[in-house]
Amino acid sequence: MTQPHIFALRVYYEDTDLAGIVYYANYLKFIERARSEWVRDLGVDQVRMRAEQGLVFAVRRIEADYLHPARFDDMLKVETRLQARTAARIVLNQTVFRAARPLFFARVTLVCLTAAGKPARLPADLTSALPA
Repeated sequence: MTQPHIFALRVYYEDTDLAGIVYYANYLKFIERARSEWVRDLGVDQVRMRAEQGLVFAVRRIEADYLHPARFDDMLKVETRLQARTAARIVLNQTVFRAARPLFFARVTLVCLTAAGKPARLPADLTSALPA
């Protein structure tokens, strides 16, 4: 397993539901932000990739487990780990923690698409930046 990428965030009032806990769909937003920062930290500029290569990333599949609730003002961290990769896919494990307690886990499969929405191989600059 690879070294995790860590993304920290705070839960704001707007992230919570009537019961005062994080609304379930917001965990998907949290892990999306963490994935964007992971790609950025790998040195891949997604805006440039789209403009120059016509390629974008898309979520192909997600499996999510809600383990414990997060609440307003909690400090959370999202750990992103590369689980697997092929020439055209990346599978990530993403876990949201409060301190050492896991609150949410997702396995996310990403694919690369052309501007026309057709599958494409992952860009070389990304594959060379990924751990083997």
